[in-house]
Amino acid sequence: MAIETGSSRFLEPDVRVLIQGATGRMGRQHAALMRAYGTRVVAGVARTGGEKDIDGIPVFGSCADAVARTGASAGVAFVPPLAVLGAIEEAVSAGIGLIVTVAEGMPVADAVRALGLVRSAGVRWIGPSTPGIAIPGRTKLGFLPDVSLRPGRIGVMAKSGTLSYEVCHRLVLRGHGQSLWVGVGGDAVKGTRFADVLPFLLRDSATDMIVVVGEIGGTEEEELAAEMSALGCSKPVYALIAGQTAKEGVTMGHAGALVFSGAGTMRSKQEALESAGARVFRRIQDLVDAVTTAHRP
Repeated sequence: MAIETGSSRFLEPDVRVLIQGATGRMGRQHAALMRAYGTRVVAGVARTGGEKDIDGIPVFGSCADAVARTGASAGVAFVPPLAVLGAIEEAVSAGIGLIVTVAEGMPVADAVRALGLVRSAGVRWIGPSTPGIAIPGRTKLGFLPDVSLRPGRIGVMAKSGTLSYEVCHRLVLRGHGQSLWVGVGGDAVKGTRFADVLPFLLRDSATDMIVVVGEIGGTEEEELAAEMSALGCSKPVYALIAGQTAKEGVTMGHAGALVFSGAGTMRSKQEALESAGARVFRRIQDLVDAVTTAHRP
């Protein structure tokens, strides 16, 4: 599968998608919601057997069988945390080129193994825990809320699902939509990071500006700033950094949101991003107001 659309996007708008864990409560529910949104959900995968289809979506016993029968090239895994590594291994073996995993709590050791696997196979992995990825108005993989999705010209990448829902919903109410929305998740070890998304958004002719929803902890925002400088970032970047009141040495919700010995602080992230040319905000409404002032929908 070509993960990019015209060498500029993460996924094809009409990509064929399979659902791992399709007969479970969450898999069944979100397969239907994704399909209703317009996503080409062509197959479900479940090892329990029994059901041959779910609301018209054929169910197979393995990813390999599903890919062979339907041509699926992307997958969303609705499986428990301890089953995520196995789901990734099966999807990679079947030739899936884009894998989205949504479960929180994947063991770090499993995430490290999965990251090595997908990198060696040339597969794009969004996760371990993510609300998903979308080209609004065309397709979504995961459970990004429809109320916050609208076709537009803003590329969004976010650690926090909840914060990004609010940011995008407020922007939608002001008439601003998204060209691409990638939830990279807040895990310490993850398949896709901000710096990985940036080149796609810079090349994408459908994207005029970039909104980043970050948070304290780790070095991902600093890595993004370095990539912006290295690439000569040609599009305006607006960044929200959450967690200004977080205590040092305490994980705040996300496994990666940990400030320790001065690393990953609000100040270090803000200084790095501003040095690279981004505008940085600590309040959602301030970011929304600035984007609205700068960009007419």
